[in-house]
This record gives sequence, structure tokens and C-alpha cells, in this order.
Amino acid sequence: MRLRATQFAFVVLVVASMRFGALAQAASRMNTALANAQVIVTAAPIFHPLAALQGGERFPQGAQLLRLRAGKTELLVAGFADTADANVSFDASTVLFSGKKSKDDPWQIWELSLKDHSLRRLFAQTGDAIRPMYLPAGQFVFALHTAHGFQLEVAGKSASSLVAPVPDDAGDAVVPLTYIRANAIPSDVLLDGRILFESGYPLGTGTTPELYLVYSDGSGVESYRCDHGTARWGGRQLASGDVVFTQGSTLARFTSPLAHAAPIAAPHAEYAGSIAEISAGTWLVSARSSAVSHYALKQCKPGAAALQAFFVDAANDLVDPVVITPRPRPHRHPSGLHDWSFANLLALDARQSRSGDLKEAPASVRLESMDESGHIVAQGTAPVEADGSFFVSTPANRPIRFALLDGKGNVLRQEQGWFWIRGGEQRYCVGCHTGPERSSENRVPAVLLRTTTPVDLTGNASRPASTRQTGGGGQ
Repeated sequence: MRLRATQFAFVVLVVASMRFGALAQAASRMNTALANAQVIVTAAPIFHPLAALQGGERFPQGAQLLRLRAGKTELLVAGFADTADANVSFDASTVLFSGKKSKDDPWQIWELSLKDHSLRRLFAQTGDAIRPMYLPAGQFVFALHTAHGFQLEVAGKSASSLVAPVPDDAGDAVVPLTYIRANAIPSDVLLDGRILFESGYPLGTGTTPELYLVYSDGSGVESYRCDHGTARWGGRQLASGDVVFTQGSTLARFTSPLAHAAPIAAPHAEYAGSIAEISAGTWLVSARSSAVSHYALKQCKPGAAALQAFFVDAANDLVDPVVITPRPRPHRHPSGLHDWSFANLLALDARQSRSGDLKEAPASVRLESMDESGHIVAQGTAPVEADGSFFVSTPANRPIRFALLDGKGNVLRQEQGWFWIRGGEQRYCVGCHTGPERSSENRVPAVLLRTTTPVDLTGNASRPASTRQTGGGGQ
């Protein structure tokens, strides 16, 4: 049952609980340029960076949020068995976090006021709710553990003001964003309003960590880049707009001019995940020298020969650093969805693909979906024009994928992963997994010269006749 926000009095403790008491004595070596930075970090005896992507527990022996300032530590939240996943508000006045009041509780979403230290519980259910992140206009995104693993959810209704705070009853208005039978974990909220999240590649079926994008209404899901193959997670956007992420033993970035990831000249280490940008060219990272040592906070300057110690604790992993400072507020995405059970998709040239363009246009395209039991359902076929274009209606809010067929019905190319389209979404793609960096020819697709009515592949006979077209094998 979702619970409404509850106010709690709170006093910050300078000495942590006995389990984390050793942190007050932890050795630290502060760089002078970073001495004034106030940082929140998660301390845990054991941290498994990729456990949530398998639906597991990242902190099997618990965790606590600590506030670091002037070389000293203090417990950020008192009276909780476990706390983690700090996300500072855009004006640096509040902090979202996931926490457990008692060990037997699931992870729940809370908000802490940095001014008066009051607490609000914003979301609670029987499943774990982790990784909360602020969105503009009084909303936040998080991952909720469901029967299909962790799924992205947005809590709260979009307010009229971009600077509106999260309301007390945000947990009463929750919208799912992901519709796959696989785990999805938020990584960051980008300045353009999109949500950066982690999931396996191929999406919905794979196990290699990859970074994806989706709008705050669940529409427009896509890979950030299509040069798949190497595990990448923990993405965070810099002030420059670049996204820095870990590949385990090294760091890399996505930058706007390039259609592929670019390496970062960083020392070899085991990187835990997300970084914190202190200033241009100066980052805090969580890293360790080997699997038998603990993750520590290190200062990283790209191109430097070594990482510099920022804060080290001999008994705990220190991960997910967050700087307490105001930051730009992302744009709000104006949703164009409708209360429909279907969506429309226009493919401009299905011959194009990241894995190599087809020499000739396929004869047809087959749509497959997945039902609630995980069974693959063939939704039907639609014709593909000579220029590779097709126009179809698909079921909304469920996993779908396409297969291109020749004139005899043989598969020429099959999507291995799954994606989804939200109800009422009107979407187009350049080709079959061509990637967001590919653009189409400046011409009218042949399918639209023939008809502006999509082939109905929803399998929903109750749709109005004006929205259905069954010619060309639509059923």
C-alpha cells in the first residue's frame, strides 16, 4: 500500500552508529582544492555494483549515507537501519534517498531537508524502491522491484511550475516507464529532460550492462549509442553535456559529435560506477586497486597518471558520491501521449541497419509481442515498400520487436532485443536498429504516398474501423 508523506523530527549525528563508527577515525587525505566540497557518499561493508541489474541486493550487509565536509564525516540520516542512493535537489535544499527504518522493511523513498533535517516518506510498497532522482515540476523517477525485476517508475503529477517541490502525495500518482521483462535502473536525469538508465543488452533479454534513454512519460526509448559489446554503467552527465560512465576497469564518455563511445585517459582501476563532478576536469570517483580491497573516494583528473585519495575507509566501500551544490534544472518533456491501447510507428528505411544495410527491400515485416506470461505472440505482418518504408499500429505498453521477411516468409533480419511504445505515441525510426546518429534521406516515404493509414498489427478488433487497415497481411 502506498503511504502518504509523514513528517519526522531529525537531528544530524556527528558520530555514526557502532557499525559505521570506525569512519570517524578513517584515514583521509584531502586535496586543498576540494577541501570545501560537501559530499554525500554511501558507506557499506560490501557493495555489488551490478547486483540490481540482476534484481539482487547491492548492499547485503547494509549501508549508511555519510556527509563529508572539511575532512570529517557525519551520519546524514539518524534512526534508520539502512540508507543509500542520495540525490540532491536542483537548489541543493533537499535530498532524496532510499532507506529502511528497520532491517525487515523494503527499501522506501524518503526526502530529507538539509535546512531543518525534517524527513518525509514519499513512497512505500512491498517491493524495494531504489535510486530516486529528482525530475522538474515536482516529480521523481525511481526503480521499483516487481514480478519482472526492477522497473522505472515516475511518482507525482507534473506541476505547472518547474520549481514546484515534490508534493506529500507524490506516491499516490505513479506511472510505469519501462515495459520489459528485465531490470532497469535509473542512472541520471539529463539536462534535456530524458532519463538515462541501465539495463542489459540486448534490451529485455541480454545481460551485458548498457545505457539507454527514455522520456519521463516512458516514450522514445532508445540506446544512447549503438556501438554495443562492452559493459558500461554508472553514467552521469557533466556540465559540458558529455556523459561519463564506467566500463569496469576504465572510464569512457559519450560526446555529442561522436556516434560511438570515446575512451578517457584514466588510471587503470576497478571503478564502482557513477562519478561526481567537482569542477571542470576534476571528478570524484569510487575506485579500488583490486577485488580484495574496498572502494574508496578518489580524485580523478583525465590524463593524470594516478588517482589521488580523497577519502578512504579501511572497513567499508565508499560509493555513489554526490556533491551538495545547486545545479541546473533539466527541461520538462511535454508529453504527447493519448489514452490509447495502441501506438503508431513509421519506419523510413528498414534496409538500413548498424549490422549492415540490406541490398534489397524486404517483402514484409512481422511484429512480435510478449504477453504477461512471457510467451512470444506473432501480431501479424505488413508490407514493406521498395524504399524500405512501412507504417504500422502496434500494441502499447508491452514488449515488441520486428523481423524482416523475404517474399517466401523467411527471416532476413530479426531484432534480438525488445522495446516498447507508449499508448498514443507517434514514433518513427530511420531503419532497423540504425542508431540515433543515423539520419534519413530528405524524401517522402513511399508508404505514405500509398496510404496514410497504418496497418493494424494490434490484434484488437474493437478498434474503430477508421484506425484500422488490414490489407497487406495486417492481420
